[in-house]
Amino acid sequence: MSRPTGFADLAGRRVGLWGYGVEGRAARARLEGTCELVVVDDHDLGEGVLVSAEGGLAALARCAVVLKSPGVPRRRADVLALEAGGTVVTSALNLWLLGADRSRVVAVTGTKGKSTTTALTAFVLEALGRPALATGNLGRPPYDPDLDLEGHDVVVEVSSFQSIDLEVAPAVVAVTSLGSDHLDWHGSLERYHEDKLAVTRAPGEHRTLLADSAALRACRDLLGGDLTWVGPEDTGLAGELGLVGAHNDQNVAVALTAAAALAGVPLEAARDAARAHAGRFTPLPGRLTVVATERRAGGEVRFVDDGLATSPLPTLAALEVFDDGPLALIAGGFDRGVDYDALARVLAARRAPTWVVVTGPAGARVARALEALDAGSRVIGAATMAEAVARARAALVDGGVVLLSPAAPSFDRYRDWTERSADFTQLVRSLVD
Repeated sequence: MSRPTGFADLAGRRVGLWGYGVEGRAARARLEGTCELVVVDDHDLGEGVLVSAEGGLAALARCAVVLKSPGVPRRRADVLALEAGGTVVTSALNLWLLGADRSRVVAVTGTKGKSTTTALTAFVLEALGRPALATGNLGRPPYDPDLDLEGHDVVVEVSSFQSIDLEVAPAVVAVTSLGSDHLDWHGSLERYHEDKLAVTRAPGEHRTLLADSAALRACRDLLGGDLTWVGPEDTGLAGELGLVGAHNDQNVAVALTAAAALAGVPLEAARDAARAHAGRFTPLPGRLTVVATERRAGGEVRFVDDGLATSPLPTLAALEVFDDGPLALIAGGFDRGVDYDALARVLAARRAPTWVVVTGPAGARVARALEALDAGSRVIGAATMAEAVARARAALVDGGVVLLSPAAPSFDRYRDWTERSADFTQLVRSLVD
């Protein structure tokens, strides 16, 4: 069949859902009863879900259309083989966007800051009197049938996995930052940048709002849309919203500009509305959140959850916040091949007492990078989160900050970053309370 232009085009067809996580389950709920569904995952999940390597791929090849979940790499050989055989491979997010009122949609992407900026943009739109929902990676997919989008602006957090499959752009695309991430999925840093920024190049008239950074300006040839460069907000609004760190001045600026652009109001109006309702904004968990404070004879230890930092860039931003005192950083997790040299250089150069408690395969790579800089004495190994918390706490004899900012995903041990952060928080409170 020709490429579908929305969910309605799938009616009566044999449709494959490849990947049965949050996105796959929402797509199934959206399509149940309208078409013949074949559900496949790379892992054995039960629940009537076929396994890719055990007949699942053959079943997908008999489908007219396959909706691929973000976790399945776009250029993997089996995906390309499906397409070569005549099966249309796309995504549920793409189909939703093709059929949505794009004049009321903001897409937010970036290596770091996209979750906070997504939440902020929805908050500012609400402050302006426009009902808004934050969706995508931050919460439920916008095509989840349990979401009532009627009369709402929709702010969608878009990952690099999703960006590459989008065939049309919404009215506003916001890019918060550009660094290194997901290299195991994309294959190279250059391809990651190309894929991450693909949503800015998608067809359809749209504004592209970009945090004004050297990294993004260096990728000017990869950008599309009507470009606006956005500098950091210097009014102190980030602090009023309960956001810590200079990087959040940039996130606030991008969110204000995105909300103002979608609503068609001056930037100052968006800023005033955000300030008037600042007390209603709740910062995201896992973003420089102080989960406990322990007072000792030698000083005070703060335990900070920055678990949403799943790549080096946000961890580097967190280190800037705590650059003047003793620190025990808990880092590591699943290794997806990113470069840890810059992180290691910053850690090795810290003058304040610093320890790096490493876990998982990514933690081992961080340790090797530090050892290459003759900073191996700062490394403390840990096999579990419980061990990491205990060793980080013990290192800070005279007080300081225990910072969970992993610079890596959690998939080696946890379902997702929220589960890892919850484990950290529970362990800390069991020790301190």
